Amino acid sequence: MSDVPAYQLLFDKVLRRVDAERAHHLAFGLIRAAARVPGARGAVRTAYAPSHPSLRVHALGLDLPGPLGLAAGFDKNAVGVTGLAALGFDFVEIGTVTARPQPGNPAPRLFRLPADRALVNRMGFNNDGSAAVAARLARLRTPRPVVGVNIGKNKSVPESEAVADYVTTTRRLARHADYLVVNVSSPNTPGLRDLQAADRLRPLLAAVREAADRSSPVRRVPLLVKIAPDLADEDIDAVADLAVETGLDGIVATNTTTGRAGLATGAAAVEALGAGGLSGAPLKERSRAVLRRLYARAGDRLTLIGVGGIETADDAWQHILAGATLVQGYSGFVYGGPGWARDLHRGIAERLAASPYRSLAEAVGASAGTGPAADRAPEESR
Repeated sequence: MSDVPAYQLLFDKVLRRVDAERAHHLAFGLIRAAARVPGARGAVRTAYAPSHPSLRVHALGLDLPGPLGLAAGFDKNAVGVTGLAALGFDFVEIGTVTARPQPGNPAPRLFRLPADRALVNRMGFNNDGSAAVAARLARLRTPRPVVGVNIGKNKSVPESEAVADYVTTTRRLARHADYLVVNVSSPNTPGLRDLQAADRLRPLLAAVREAADRSSPVRRVPLLVKIAPDLADEDIDAVADLAVETGLDGIVATNTTTGRAGLATGAAAVEALGAGGLSGAPLKERSRAVLRRLYARAGDRLTLIGVGGIETADDAWQHILAGATLVQGYSGFVYGGPGWARDLHRGIAERLAASPYRSLAEAVGASAGTGPAADRAPEESR
């Protein structure tokens, strides 16, 4: 039985009255504390992470119990991955991590838009730095959850030194990562999104690839890039072509948006929040359109991780039909509570069982018209 009504009452009566960043730290602290209590982690896993064998997926060289991960930004410093996995996440992407520690932007810097089921953040890559995070990942006990590592550039580093900055972070973290994501799409680090241009992205990805191989000579670490939903279609095509050309393993689509169109929240209230990236339900259509375009361009030569606007199992399912092998959430988890991942798994399994597809892999890309089972896709999915 879903515990959404109870969590919704807690959210409405308590959490939304607390500063959003403080509420995040309080909730995350409870998750971490539960994971440390003997026997509690197993009890939480039993309640919130029941097995769905039909959802098992092989992606990025990894065998995962399901397709649902937690997006970067929630656990920036790899302090709670075991607790998050116990809540049902099949993989956790930590970060964004930078070479050196940095405090991020001044608070307040995280805001809720409940009427839109959305968040606005201008955190600014606040994190403990690559050395501290690497040490923390090295201490994780096996078997451990699948952990992706999202890396970015320090704010103080000029664009001319960006490649060296990413390389430093890669050398420290690659050997501890199940996959790496190069973040060039956050709107909260000045100039970062300029690195999405193909002529700037190519040398960056080549340098990170080389650094990852040197750091992890025995095991090849999959490498992905995370892009913004605000890219023009021709720029999306250019990134897809570059990813295929350079042997990239995949693309995470998409990051937050700087756009504010179509929000239910009043314009004056939105403007008062100031700059930052918008995440949550308003992104779902654009993120899905980006996925379809990427899949139509690259097919199964790239693994696509769909993120942006996933609130419900149907949202996740539609992202899969659009081309995503894996999906991630963040804002949906904030608004949905501890049972969110469990409820999404159940709903995705129900949709798969009711579909013409024998596995999630068959469903990928069906609504893009080029998926493995596109010829058998039901009309409503096309």
